[in-house]
Amino acid sequence: MSDAAPLILTLALDGSSFAGLDALRRRHFPPERNRVPAHLTLFHAIPGREKTAATRDLGAICKTQKPFPLAATGWTSLGHGTALSVSSPALVALRQALAREWRDWLTPQDSARFAPHVTVQNKVSPQEAAGLLRELRAGFRPFEMRAEGVLLWRYLDGPWELLRRFPFAG
Repeated sequence: MSDAAPLILTLALDGSSFAGLDALRRRHFPPERNRVPAHLTLFHAIPGREKTAATRDLGAICKTQKPFPLAATGWTSLGHGTALSVSSPALVALRQALAREWRDWLTPQDSARFAPHVTVQNKVSPQEAAGLLRELRAGFRPFEMRAEGVLLWRYLDGPWELLRRFPFAG
């Protein structure tokens, strides 16, 4: 596979939280467009040519990073979809540290304000998205998840290929 393919960095969630969110995504995402599992994206397009440096940096950071809590704070509209908003000072700090290290590589999207979320529905009509948003908000109670590491993926023009897991080992 070419080093030109961009890399994606996502957060590894605890198994129970991931399973629940992935089930929601499979239920509500158009099946023909659902090519990847539920995920919380940290960076959307790390240049593939920087894979060696990114892998080195992630190995060093994750070796000392402890798993940390994430607060699921509510459901939000994406216009044509629905996402779970997530809050965590430790998550913001981790992403800021990586963004500083990788500032010369970042695209405008990855340089923009970080708004952590997990998309469970996208690419549907605004009416369908609004219906799911109402349904999910009606029964919502804030809950806690756990960040257990990060996942480095290669973008394959639609689907993603998991390259490596970096567990938090601190």
